[in-house]
Amino acid sequence: MPTPPPMLRSLWADSHPPAAPLPALEGACRSDVLIVGGGFTGVAAALALAERGISTRLLEASTIGWGASGRNGGQVIPGLKYDPDQLIERYGQERGQRLIDTSSRNADVVFDLIQRHAIECDSQRQGWLQPAATRAGVQRIEKRAAQWSARGVEVEWLAREACAERLGTTAYLAGWRDPRAGSLNPLAFVRGLARAAIAAGAQLHEGSAVTGLTRHAEGWRATTAHGEVVAERVLLCTNGYTDALQPGLARSVIAANSFQIATRPLSPAEGAAILPRGEVASDARKLLFYFRRDTAGRLLFGGRGPFHDPRDPTDFRHLISGMTKLYPALKGVEIDYAWGGRVALTQDSMPHVHEPAPGLSVALGYNGRGVGMGTHLGSLIGRHLGTRALADALPLPVTSIAPIPLHGLQQLYVAAVIQYYRTQDWLER
Repeated sequence: MPTPPPMLRSLWADSHPPAAPLPALEGACRSDVLIVGGGFTGVAAALALAERGISTRLLEASTIGWGASGRNGGQVIPGLKYDPDQLIERYGQERGQRLIDTSSRNADVVFDLIQRHAIECDSQRQGWLQPAATRAGVQRIEKRAAQWSARGVEVEWLAREACAERLGTTAYLAGWRDPRAGSLNPLAFVRGLARAAIAAGAQLHEGSAVTGLTRHAEGWRATTAHGEVVAERVLLCTNGYTDALQPGLARSVIAANSFQIATRPLSPAEGAAILPRGEVASDARKLLFYFRRDTAGRLLFGGRGPFHDPRDPTDFRHLISGMTKLYPALKGVEIDYAWGGRVALTQDSMPHVHEPAPGLSVALGYNGRGVGMGTHLGSLIGRHLGTRALADALPLPVTSIAPIPLHGLQQLYVAAVIQYYRTQDWLER
């Protein structure tokens, strides 16, 4: 088995020219809206607010896209973790249908932004394949495909031979294709959104971690190492990298790691059969694998990682093993990149919107669907923040922050969940 490279770095950071650094916040200033967090949600909200002519500042502790927004697999998949019928059952007909309608447009929003702002991010829209390796998994995805088909999506069912032809592996029994999905370089995308937001009038600052957030008579005051912002409204978009800035918020999500590897560019002979039509794929396991090709011909392969951030090449051995089980011909192929990032998981597997105090809003918890849902939700909030229509405009209910019980034991909690899912996958086999 090949050894991953000693340099744990992201493919995305090497795929496009580095972005020009943005200035850190210096001194005191005022703004109508302050956004904390420079990922998909925060930057999309800044763009939408600036397009409304609203004075907006965004503070990012590191660099734009440094967190999960710049480290994910670049798969733009519509929908949520729950199927349409499940959303109706959980939220009722009206709220459930709004969630279905909104999440169905997630990929549309992303690709519309790319086109409107001419963002160069290697975007492709060839669809999403979800294959299943067990009979129970096939039954689940049959129901999922049927529910989206009943709602007008031109899904394609792939029996075993067709599934093998589309994926380049015989490891799955069947699958389905969602034509709405696609792929991109996520770091280049969020940087492109940032450039568009700046051009629209928003002011973005990197290297500006917010160390304090308090409410005063003149509004919310956020302090950094070298400055402060007073704003009428604040939007927190820190997702899997949420800290103690807002009491209880970090304990409302589990920050689990998702790890990825990328091979060297495959030769035409090596890669001709692997995802030949350019779709992205993620399978129907509880502990799923997700994979795709990039524009250079690499195979990108990802899945759940250890709870800790990647620190050793051995952290990626399970991905190499999974990849070569699906594609035995790639055994021994060089791995050019290996990296990881935190995914914010919620107890109910749904994104959360909170308003813990007047003028303070929070959006986080995308459970692995952040490219589409995070961008779309940020755009919606940006279009309606500060208006009475915010709660009505959002498909998600505005809820109270609810810390997860025994959150301090989250490493044990995540390990137990992973073992449970692993057992479920084994039982289904």
